[in-house]
Amino acid sequence: MPDILSLLQCLLPQINATTMRQLNQIILAMLAMNGRVTMLGIARWTSAGGSYRTMGRFFSTIIPWATLFWLFFRKHLWRDQDVYLLAGDEVVVSKSGKQTYGVDRFFSSLASKPINGLSFFVLSLVSVSGRQSFPIRIEQVIKSDTQINSTLLIKKVKPKEKRGRGRPKGSKNQNKTEVILTSELLLIKKMINSLFELVANFIPLTYLVVDGHFGNNNALQMARQVNLHIISKLRHDSALYVPYENPDSSKRSRRKYGDKLDYRHLPDKYLCKSAIEDEIQTDFYQATLLHKEFAQAINVVILVKTNLKTHACSHVILFSSDLTLSFEKIINYDKLRFQIEFNFRDVKQFWGLEDFMNLSQTAVTNAANLAFFMVNLSHHLLADFHQHNPGSGIIDLKAYYRGFRYVREMLKILPQKPEPILLAQIFAKLTSLGRIHTVSTGIEPS
Repeated sequence: MPDILSLLQCLLPQINATTMRQLNQIILAMLAMNGRVTMLGIARWTSAGGSYRTMGRFFSTIIPWATLFWLFFRKHLWRDQDVYLLAGDEVVVSKSGKQTYGVDRFFSSLASKPINGLSFFVLSLVSVSGRQSFPIRIEQVIKSDTQINSTLLIKKVKPKEKRGRGRPKGSKNQNKTEVILTSELLLIKKMINSLFELVANFIPLTYLVVDGHFGNNNALQMARQVNLHIISKLRHDSALYVPYENPDSSKRSRRKYGDKLDYRHLPDKYLCKSAIEDEIQTDFYQATLLHKEFAQAINVVILVKTNLKTHACSHVILFSSDLTLSFEKIINYDKLRFQIEFNFRDVKQFWGLEDFMNLSQTAVTNAANLAFFMVNLSHHLLADFHQHNPGSGIIDLKAYYRGFRYVREMLKILPQKPEPILLAQIFAKLTSLGRIHTVSTGIEPS
C-alpha cells in the first residue's frame, strides 16, 4: 500500500508540517470512506488526531493550491516524452441556501437550465498519449455587481429602431483583433498567465482546447494574446466563406470574401478522407476559410455523417487558429478535451464537490481544490494499482483502502497477530467488499 505521506513530501516547501499531517489524514479518510464527503464525514473516518475541530482548522487555512497542483504533477504525473494540451471548462454544482460564498444562478448543462449553485473554471493538462486529464488550476467564478446590473439593463432597454440598408455614413473599419474581453475571458487569461509563471517553459504548451461556448473571435484573440492557438467548435450554421481569388492572377483585388460555403454541397477538393462504419459514412473536409466575425482566416475541419439507408445527414464544424494543423490532430485534440468531463464526474461522485457544506470563501476554495487534488492523486495511485489489478477504477481503489482500514482496526483488538497466510486471506476478503473487479492475490498488506 503506497504511503500517502511520502507522496506529499514534494509539497513540503509550500505548506508546513502541521498542514501536511492534516492533509495526509484527510486523504486517507477520503480514500476509505463511503457516504457524503463533508467535514463531519471525513472526521468520522480519520484516526487519532483527526477530530472535527482539526478539519475546521484545515479548511480555514489559506493554502497555495495552484503551486501544490503543479508540484505534485511535476513530481508524480509528468512524463518527459509526452505532449500536453491545455484544456479548459466550467463545472457547476448545486448548492442550497444563501450563505455559501459565491452562490448564484448558473447555467447547468446537466439540468439544461440555470440553477442555484457554485461555478468553478478549471484548467487541465491533457496527456495526448496517455489520454488523461490532470486538473492544474481551479478558480471560482463570481458574478460581480457590474455583470448583474448590465444583464438587468439589457433586459430593460427597448430595442433600437431599425436603420436603413447600407453602411452608415462616416463609419470606419474596426480592427477585429482589438476586442473587449468579457469577465469570463479575463478570468481565463489571468489563470493562463499565472500557470505560465509556474510552468516557466518546463512544459511547452501550444494549444488551448475549449468547447463550443468559446467558438468566437473574442476567445480566439484571448488565446493569441497568451501565445496559444485555440481549438474549438463553431455553430453548425456558421457562415463561412472561401477566400476570394482573382481570375486574373496578374491583377490584385480588394475583395476578400469569395463564395459562401454550402454544407450540403461541399467541394471535393476539400475532402481529405472517407470512412464507412455500421451503414454510416463519415467524410472529413479541411480548408482555410473566412468568417466575417473573425479577424483572420481559420483552419476549419468539417465532419459530415450520412446514413446510407435513410440518407439523413448531419455535420460538425471544428476550427483552429493554427493554419498548419492537420485535420487528424484537430479531431484528436478536440476528442481529448472531453477527458476533463471525466474529472468533473469523479470530483462530484467520489471526492465531495457536490457534498461539501462550507460557507466562507477560504473554506469553499479549500473544499473545491481538495476535490480536484484527489483526482490527480487517484491517477497516480491507480497507475500502481493497475499493475496487479488491470481494469480497476476508483470504486475498486476505495474498496481496497477501506478494507485495509478494517484490517488495521481489527489487528488493534486481537491479542496476537495472525499468521501471514491467514492475514493475507483476511485482507483479500475484506478488500473485496464493494469491489467491481475481482481481487488479485498479488497485493498483500504491508
